[in-house]
Order: sequence, then structure tokens, then C-alpha cells
Amino acid sequence: MSRGGPAAAAFIATIVGFGGTVALVVAAAEAVGASPAQTGASIAAVCLVKAVAAAWLSWRHRIPMITAWATAGAALIASTTGLSFEAAVGAYLVASAAVVATAFVKPLGDLVARIPTSIAAAMLAGVVLPFVVQVFVQAAAAPALVLPLILLFLGVRLFNPHMAVVAVLLAGVGLAHLLGLSAPIAGELGLSRFVFVAPSFEWSAVVGLALPLYLVTMASQNLAGFAVLKAAGYPVPARDALAATGLASFAGAFSGSIPLGMAAITASICTGPDVHPDKERRWIAGLWYAGYYVLLAAFAGAVVAILASLPKALIATFAGLGLVGALQGALTGALKEESERFPAVLTLAVTASGVTLYGVGAAFWGLVAGIAALAAQSYRAR
Repeated sequence: MSRGGPAAAAFIATIVGFGGTVALVVAAAEAVGASPAQTGASIAAVCLVKAVAAAWLSWRHRIPMITAWATAGAALIASTTGLSFEAAVGAYLVASAAVVATAFVKPLGDLVARIPTSIAAAMLAGVVLPFVVQVFVQAAAAPALVLPLILLFLGVRLFNPHMAVVAVLLAGVGLAHLLGLSAPIAGELGLSRFVFVAPSFEWSAVVGLALPLYLVTMASQNLAGFAVLKAAGYPVPARDALAATGLASFAGAFSGSIPLGMAAITASICTGPDVHPDKERRWIAGLWYAGYYVLLAAFAGAVVAILASLPKALIATFAGLGLVGALQGALTGALKEESERFPAVLTLAVTASGVTLYGVGAAFWGLVAGIAALAAQSYRAR
């Protein structure tokens, strides 16, 4: 017998995936001007389409194919300024359509593959670095709240990295109430309501948000998720995975859902021998995972209302600590090749600066700067 079983593994994956980064997804919605009702609807939508994609892929291929919202993508959105929610939704639609196109148009996939890993990783590092730094800014501003949570994170991480941020989430809510820093819960605590958002398509949003969002979803979510499946001994139905997550993202975007991708960390929880000794039976974890997310979709509005009552320092701590692992992986990838380190560092610096030029955000300019530096370096070497 397995020690956990599909239901238990899926439950842990759900708690880790949702609890560890939901504050960041809420921050992303708020950064582009979503109202509380729209924010609750966007969380409900992303949970629901995530459940549908995971259930269909797992059932279709008899593989535990776990989906996730693009955490790095949420960080990218949360760092965006000057966009309306409608323009952001238009960018989500474009990014989702690009993922679907990648599944069926080989030249597009080849073009993405030609972007150096170091540059893509550096862009990702530049996106998430300000959020991690903000943890320590908040530690200075609210030491009684944040410092104990940092220590808790470091302690739990020694024994179970997957549960470290979840432990911070649970302890942080209690500590904020104990210190009298939480506001009364405002908003509905009942079932979620979906809100239709009519998208608008602005060139600055398409270039400055949709393109980087597509790239980080592919690099930080899908490629990493495929690697987890390969490591577990499963074939990777990449075309179906891209098509399903892209179409699900496209449908969910009309309620404000951020794009989906294949999960990596949570997928590793559902693909190992603890799930079931027979790897051919582990796919059932994907169905359990989908079921749990349907429940979360039903009560997403309540989750958003509770998070809104918490102090901003606590939300920043949740988001930043949840991205430490992503920053570690991105820096490793960015600096791996010695010959590409200067362009990678330049990409990171421009992206982390948050600069906006001609209405286009820093992630795009970081990508441009890194590729230009790498091209110049390669030309000189000839």
C-alpha cells in the first residue's frame, strides 16, 4: 500500500499550490485594477478551468497531469502598472492563444526554443526578485509580524519545502489577528459569482504583458512541468497539454483568469511512489486534484475577502516567500553558462528595474536588452 494515496497526495498538492501563491494571484488582479468582485471571480475562474484541464488531461492520458496557474506570470502581472483590467484580460487572451498556437504551429515552438535559456531565466528572475526583496522591506516596517514568519519559513523548509509557505500562511493569519493588525472581513463569504469582463486589446498590453506572460508560462511552467513527468517515467503529451491549458486559459480569461500551465512542484507530489506503488494508477490523483479545485472555485470569493482583511505587510510576505524557490531556479538557469552571464545579468537588471518605456513594461525591455547584448557579443566573437 502507498503511504498517502491519490486523494491524500492531491489534497497536499492543492494546499501547497493554492495556499502558497493565492495571495500573489490576488495581488496580480488588484495591480491591474480589478474590483473585489472581479478579483473573486478571477480566482474562481482560474480554479475552475485548472480543474477542468487537469481532469481531462489525466483521464485522457491516464497520467497524473497536474495544472497550475502561472506563478511567475502572476508576479509579472502584479508588477505591471498603467493597465486597465480590460486591457490585462486582452493580454491574457493573446498569451493563451499563443500557447494554443504553439501546440499546432511548429515554427512558433521552434522560435520560442531559440530564445536562450539564460535570457528567459534572467527575465523570470528579474520579475520575481522585487517580490522577494519586499519581504525584507516589510520585515523592517513590521518586524513583530514578519520576522517570526521568516524564521518559521526557514525552519519548516528544512523538513518540508513544499509546506513552508503554507505554514507561513496559516501562522501569519493567526499572528496578524493576535497583534490586532487585521481589519474586519468585508465582502461576501458565500458561493463565488462569475463576472464577465469585456477585453480590450492595446498594443502596449500585447507587447508589454502578453508576450512576456507567454514566455514565462512556457519557460517556468510548461517546460518544468514536462520535466517532472519525464523524471517520473511518463511520456509527455506536450501537444495535448499545451492545447488544453491554452484553451482553458482562453475560456477563463473572460472572467479574469490568469493563464495556466503544467505544474512542476505540485506535480512532483502527485507523480511519486507515495501516491500509488503502481504508476499506472497514479493518474487518479489528477481527478482528486480537479475535485478539490472545484470546491475552491465555489468559495474563491470568501478566500479573497479574508485575504483583503489582512495587512499588506503580510500579503507581501506570503507572495515573496512563495517566490524564493522560483528565484533560486531562475538564477541558476540565468548564470549557468559563463559565456552568457553578462547578457543574463543585463536582462535581470532591466527587468527588475520596473522601467516602462512607450507604455511597454520592463519584462519586454529586459528581454530585448539581453538578446541584443548576446547578439553583439556573438558578433564580436566571430
